[in-house]
Amino acid sequence: MKLFYVTLNTIDEARRIARAALEQRVAVCCNWFPITCAYRWDEEIKEEPEIVLLIKTQDGRRASIEAIVGSVVDYVNCIVELAPSSVNTAFLDWLDRDAPS
Repeated sequence: MKLFYVTLNTIDEARRIARAALEQRVAVCCNWFPITCAYRWDEEIKEEPEIVLLIKTQDGRRASIEAIVGSVVDYVNCIVELAPSSVNTAFLDWLDRDAPS
């Protein structure tokens, strides 16, 4: 299993990316939630709201995830691939069934 952590500007972007990932069977489940982000850009420190999208999927899907995200956003965002070390069996069974590798 892989988990992608993706930062976005709006809930609409998260929804569009999640739906595309689900429709293309790249992911089995997606979650999004609001956060506050502080960062440096053009020598200024900025603070603003942001959305985090979590994409639950199989190994080997990075290129597909990046293509889907790139089809929705055209700004610099963060896409991090995480490999959980322990996941419950029932979830992994669902992942294998609905988003086969």
